[in-house]
Amino acid sequence: MKRILSGMQPTSQLHLGNYLGALRNWVTLQDDRSYECLYCVVDLHAITVPYDRDALAKATREIAAAYMAAGVDPSVSAIFPQSAVPEHSQLMWLLSTMTQMGKLNRMTQFKDKAGKNTEKAGLGLYAYPVLMAADILVYKATHVPVGEDQKQHLELAREVASTFNHRYNAEFFPQPEPMIMGAATRVMSLRDGTQKMSKSAESDMSRINLTDDADTIEKKIRKAKTDSGAIPATAKEFENRPEAMNLMTIYGALTDQGLDKVMTEFGGREFSVLKQALVDASIAHLAPITKRMNGFMKDPAEIDRLLQKGTDKARSIATPVLEGAMDMMGFWK
Repeated sequence: MKRILSGMQPTSQLHLGNYLGALRNWVTLQDDRSYECLYCVVDLHAITVPYDRDALAKATREIAAAYMAAGVDPSVSAIFPQSAVPEHSQLMWLLSTMTQMGKLNRMTQFKDKAGKNTEKAGLGLYAYPVLMAADILVYKATHVPVGEDQKQHLELAREVASTFNHRYNAEFFPQPEPMIMGAATRVMSLRDGTQKMSKSAESDMSRINLTDDADTIEKKIRKAKTDSGAIPATAKEFENRPEAMNLMTIYGALTDQGLDKVMTEFGGREFSVLKQALVDASIAHLAPITKRMNGFMKDPAEIDRLLQKGTDKARSIATPVLEGAMDMMGFWK
């Protein structure tokens, strides 16, 4: 059977971009039933940068609640914290011995996050892609839903898998395939159409959080940046107008319409018309998710029970894979 592995960090709140770019697609893959789906909360990745120690466990529960509220069914898909499966870290160390420094030096996310302070950045941030490779390979995942910004890391996972297989003369790890799905794989900021919608952005007005109420959603969309022109009616009119493209792409994704249909409906009109339609679509789509999410968060013990159930399933897959890798590498047992 084909196996899916994906996850999100428990940092801040999930937003509309996380939902359209990932969560909604996870549910589609789960409901396909031709995939075995494993969705983790990648808390080990979250500690590669400064974080709030006292908030980490609660944030992990909140992300798990968001998964379930969006439609990930814990009776079908495993939902678990990355740190609860120690095989991730153990395989990461084994794979780090065969990951070339030159390849890690080319990883753009390290450069983006470390900025000018690479000398002060931690090893964890630098080695993040090796842990991501271990996340995938410890389950022998065949497919990984990723955004454009993670394709480089997945390519490294494929290269590490090939190196391991070649070094130990066996087809042990599969070559995981990227899956880029949906009409809104890269949702941009409401304040700057050239920047990705981000949990870590300083302004909360730049994103629509899954926990935002209807009034907050309306306020953010009405204040979203646009330009002085009319709504584009042709593809050429989008040139140098990233905010227009972003709002129309979001609306199209929420209403399951292609950009051509959105242009037909709104082209040539004022942005206030599109914004009202986007408010209505966003609230209709997100309000039920917010309600379910708040319900889950009222029962942390139940979230913990479901996380433990997912952890047990994940470890039942990961443990024999790690043991097999160690056996091939010649470790004592």
